[in-house]
Amino acid sequence: MIKSFSVTDIGRKRKMNQDYVFASDAAIGTLPNLYIVADGMGGHKAGDYASRFAVEETVQQVRAATGGSLRDTLDLALHVVNEKLHVVSTTKEAYEGCGTTIVVCSVGDGVMHVANVGDSRLYVIGDTIRQITVDHSLVQEMILAGSLDEKKARNHPDKNVITRAVGAEDYIDVDFFNSDLHRGDIVLMCTDGLTNMVENEEIFRIVKTSGTLEERAHKLIDTANENGGLDNVSALLIDPFAD
Repeated sequence: MIKSFSVTDIGRKRKMNQDYVFASDAAIGTLPNLYIVADGMGGHKAGDYASRFAVEETVQQVRAATGGSLRDTLDLALHVVNEKLHVVSTTKEAYEGCGTTIVVCSVGDGVMHVANVGDSRLYVIGDTIRQITVDHSLVQEMILAGSLDEKKARNHPDKNVITRAVGAEDYIDVDFFNSDLHRGDIVLMCTDGLTNMVENEEIFRIVKTSGTLEERAHKLIDTANENGGLDNVSALLIDPFAD
């Protein structure tokens, strides 16, 4: 049996929460379950609108899908969502230039399927902590090019500049990942409000402590806020083999 818990928080410094989270342990359309985390960007209310729109529209598209592989279902859904949000961002003045990160996950038969755009992340936490997604960010490109190390990247002035976002362009390039899951693994999906405030080692320690998913998710949020809470922060924990 799969079990999850999600929480989102405005943080200590922001006036609006532009993160949006969805979690369903039950089937959505042809998918056995569905989990989504998004972090919106844009001016007043635009980021809030973008993340909510992208998540709710993705759920709607998945629910309406009639066939195809899990990857095909997610790929088609995200391309439709991108097209619709791009129209909004280019035609409605109140939402001009809006966009959002998105990371989507579904788990079936012990295999996790992930789709990602932007710098919201998915980790698998078992004996170690493994980041499955790859950030679409300027800093990540510098790391891959060898011009910046990961420790310096945490405090780089351009660390919040993302290179891909849902709604930003008329076409979107989505990354896909598959990963086998094993008993004891916990999946964490989160926005950069968590990862910018809490080191991976501390995330690992919190997730591996005893307690319910709810308690551990709230501890992640509390720790991010105790460390400054500079951004909205969201965490979604999934136990693929809950008793």
